[in-house]
Parts: sequence; C-alpha cells; structure tokens
Amino acid sequence: MELIRPLKEQFEQYLTNHPLTREPVNLYSPADYILSIGGKRMRPVFVLLGCRLFGKEPAEALPAALAVEVFHSFTLLHDDIMDNAGLRRGKPTVHEKYGLNTAILTGDVMMIQSYQYLLDYRQPELVNSLLQIFNKMAFEVCEGQQLDMDFEKRSDVTLTEYIQMITLK
Repeated sequence: MELIRPLKEQFEQYLTNHPLTREPVNLYSPADYILSIGGKRMRPVFVLLGCRLFGKEPAEALPAALAVEVFHSFTLLHDDIMDNAGLRRGKPTVHEKYGLNTAILTGDVMMIQSYQYLLDYRQPELVNSLLQIFNKMAFEVCEGQQLDMDFEKRSDVTLTEYIQMITLK
C-alpha cells in the first residue's frame, strides 16, 4: 500500500491539473464530472507502477495513465447507458444528469481524447507501441461488454465464460 498511495495521489493531482472541460462546455463538463466522482484508480496506478518496474520515473507515464483512466471512464459512461443505470459511485450517471444524447457524445469525445493523450508523446516508436497495446485493450473491453450483454439473455453462463468476460472488461 505504501507504494500505491503516492502513485494514486500523483495521478489524482495530474488529473485535477488536466481537466477536459473546454468549449462547448456542455460536451466536456460531463467528462470532468464522471472523472471527478472517483473510483479506485487502479488502472492508472498500474500504468505508473509498470513505468517504475522498467526503471523510469512514473511521472513519464502520467499521460498514458490519464489515457487509460479517461478510456475506462468512457466505457463506464456507455455501460451505464446500456444498463440503464441511474447511479455510478453513488452519484447520478451522466445520462441521468445531462441527458442521453450528451452522454453518448461525451463518451465518444472521451474515447478520442484518450488516444490524443497517447499521441502527445513525441517518440514515434513509443507512440506506436502504446497504440498497439491500447487498441488491444480497447477491443477486449468492447468484446467483454458484448459478452456481458449476451449473458443477460442466457441462464446457462458457465464460470469459465463469466471469468473470460470480466477479464476482457
């Protein structure tokens, strides 16, 4: 825990200093809203830990960590729509607070922004590697979400199938 807490705090500070909100505010402020309602932040912390494992300063990976967290939040936003959820982390979901169309569009812009954070790295080989990994993750998340929706219609989902679904998501 002593290793994780400072990395989480470092990421939280970076997130606070890099809000998505710009014009039009009605598109971007819902993104900041979903990012502000918290969560464990394990995905960005794992990115920072991975950077440290390879002998680099975690600060070098903050844009990639932010890309992962913004992408994850985008998937939660769309998941809430698909599940018709009213609350996320005890707060109104984006589609409940801002409307369905805004929630869809905000999710889309969050996905695009997550890729932009990776493109902001200036080393072409690094960007290529990051995009390859990121795309693999993005495909798997979508595949896991589809399995989740498919499983809602089945009563015979095996433990192996369920574990595969949550692994992808």
